[in-house]
Amino acid sequence: MTIEVTARDRRANEMTALVKARPEPGLWMETRPVPEIGPDDVLIRVNKTGICGTDIHIWNWDDWAQRTVPVPLVTGHEFAGVVVEVGRDVTDIAIGQRCSGEGHLIGKTSRQSRSGRFHLDPETRGIGVNEPGAFAQYLRLPAFNVVPLPDAIDDEIGAILDPLGNAVHTALSFDLIGEDVLITGAGPIGIMAAAVARHVGARHVVITDVNPARLALATEVADVTPVNVGHEDLKDVMHRLKLVQGFDVGMEMSGNQQALDQMVEAMVMGGRIAMLGIPPGKSPVDWSRIVFKAITIKGVYGREIFETWYKMIAMLENGLDVRKVITHRFKVADFEAGFAAMRSGQSGKVVLDWR
Repeated sequence: MTIEVTARDRRANEMTALVKARPEPGLWMETRPVPEIGPDDVLIRVNKTGICGTDIHIWNWDDWAQRTVPVPLVTGHEFAGVVVEVGRDVTDIAIGQRCSGEGHLIGKTSRQSRSGRFHLDPETRGIGVNEPGAFAQYLRLPAFNVVPLPDAIDDEIGAILDPLGNAVHTALSFDLIGEDVLITGAGPIGIMAAAVARHVGARHVVITDVNPARLALATEVADVTPVNVGHEDLKDVMHRLKLVQGFDVGMEMSGNQQALDQMVEAMVMGGRIAMLGIPPGKSPVDWSRIVFKAITIKGVYGREIFETWYKMIAMLENGLDVRKVITHRFKVADFEAGFAAMRSGQSGKVVLDWR
């Protein structure tokens, strides 16, 4: 479905944006010029955006953000909107097309990119992190990165396809049909990965955390067994579920070294682990346990461009339901409340409405 585009879109020259305007904690709402597009770009009127953990790092202005983010910068990378202008060389996207988009801007010269493994391109730059992003009324994006949205996926879900893609990429790293799955970290991406695992046929899905609110949310989104490892022994849960040898597949989403250690011990011989969580700094690892248990570990970054997008859109059209992971909705004028909710640790996904 396409959306009518008004003349106002075509003549707009200023827009509201959330900007990392100063090298200190916070974001600031400012007026910015509407981006000029090149021959291979499109201009997107943003309708909804999601707040990501990366955005929280940028808000907090932690060490990673200070090393990575140029100031000033329009931030944000999770979005849904409508195409209002196309470059002269764009032939396969029409004005009025509803869309989301891949926020990783790839290069064209690396071996990985030239062989079609776009998600592994070492020249990748991210919108809202290295380049102007989606926390704005208008976003410039290469047409290559645009993902059209079918009618079955509304803007609210479209705005969280980026993190859902992280979950799908992680979950589909290994065969899950009939397998017993352990997920460490019940943040929004871990919860969505649990929903994906159940959707594609995993037998038992156990998700661990120490945050009761996040574990409760996980049970609302998916048919999972929540475990608060601060109060409950994972081994007791495994015994209750009749897991004789352990879990077949692990997904480490927490970035917590203790969680990874616990996962390694809970895996079967020859188990497989996909890691999306990022431990802070360097962490000690008992590699002998990983070697002697013959465990396969795969690092996961972003989404497979564009296979992950095809897979998750197909699953959403075929009954995957992750809407309950969205717990807070705010108008963009109330963005500070939205960031406060996300920073509290008591939320799922937070969505901002730009209309």
